[in-house]
Amino acid sequence: MNVHAESSETLPDAADLLQLEQRLIDAGSPFAVVTVIRAAPPTSTHVGAQALVEASGALHGWVGGGCSRTIVIEAARESIRTGQPRRVRISNEPAPAEAEVEAHAMPCASNGALELFIQPTVPAPLVAVLGATPAAQEACVLARRVGFRASLAADVARAGQPGFDAAALDRAGTSFVLIATQGERDEDALEAALRSAAAAVLLIASHRKAERLRAAMRLRGIDEARLAALHAPAGPAIHAHTPQEIALGAVAGLVALRHEIDEAAEAAARTQAVAPRAAIATETVPPLPPCEALGAPVAEAQAGCYVNPVCGMSVEIAKAKHVVDYGGRKVYFCCDCCKSEFERDPERYLHAAPGAAARPDDLPGEGR
Repeated sequence: MNVHAESSETLPDAADLLQLEQRLIDAGSPFAVVTVIRAAPPTSTHVGAQALVEASGALHGWVGGGCSRTIVIEAARESIRTGQPRRVRISNEPAPAEAEVEAHAMPCASNGALELFIQPTVPAPLVAVLGATPAAQEACVLARRVGFRASLAADVARAGQPGFDAAALDRAGTSFVLIATQGERDEDALEAALRSAAAAVLLIASHRKAERLRAAMRLRGIDEARLAALHAPAGPAIHAHTPQEIALGAVAGLVALRHEIDEAAEAAARTQAVAPRAAIATETVPPLPPCEALGAPVAEAQAGCYVNPVCGMSVEIAKAKHVVDYGGRKVYFCCDCCKSEFERDPERYLHAAPGAAARPDDLPGEGR
């Protein structure tokens, strides 16, 4: 869900950004806050400037001009995807490589340098606790205290009848299901949980009862791959007797599973990043000439996008502010600096590379 308090073209102040943050948190929507921690002139921003980026890429605030905007948004979205903060440097200055800094060349004609800190806020996973038992109620309270969003789903209406609905669990964005029915429609609750997209299903039950319910699920058409998501008993053996103790053990199982899943995701991300990080560790950012010295790239085939012929940045046609009508063709730029450079010598950029002079009117989305 995206909450748009401001359009991406407005400049909200600090209070506006704080209010937007709270609305996104309340809606359970992920976002990242980008803070400028270094700005070397010439730049259009300052140290301490902030912006908020939603998972959709919508940017609220100001942390630099059009040339850095695409880099900032993509870095913020990646930070949201991984849930990890990051430092980003956008500069053509020669500098020693730092493993914890993501380096990008500054594509703008004005040069300058920016360093940013990106802090993501990702909603806590949602736990649906199925059951109307005292243990279910206690588990809901404990899960919230240890950082989950928890919802007590004692009864979910399904086609006008009492029951449990897998589709309702998915619509709510459920990450985990904890079944604490303890004898009241256990099979219905377990089937709904396993037919949902929840990453894991935890069942408060003894080993013997859990095996009986697994067999019942096979008869109901649940395959072995999905049964692998079932964890029963729900948590470690703590010799629980009271509803409070039973809930404590189940929530301990939730905590363990959450960390196991997070650690597996981090390990996978590290594996994918081995090659790029090895390159960063051994090389400095290759110095690039100012963007006015770069040849024009071939126009993108992305619908509604156009490649700035001066610096090579992708420009969204619908939002482009800097446009030149040259020879009956519209040429789009990410910033006024690139537009001015183009106007000094249009033919140089339009004919610098094969295909660069293709009519923008022929691009997908333009004039349609």
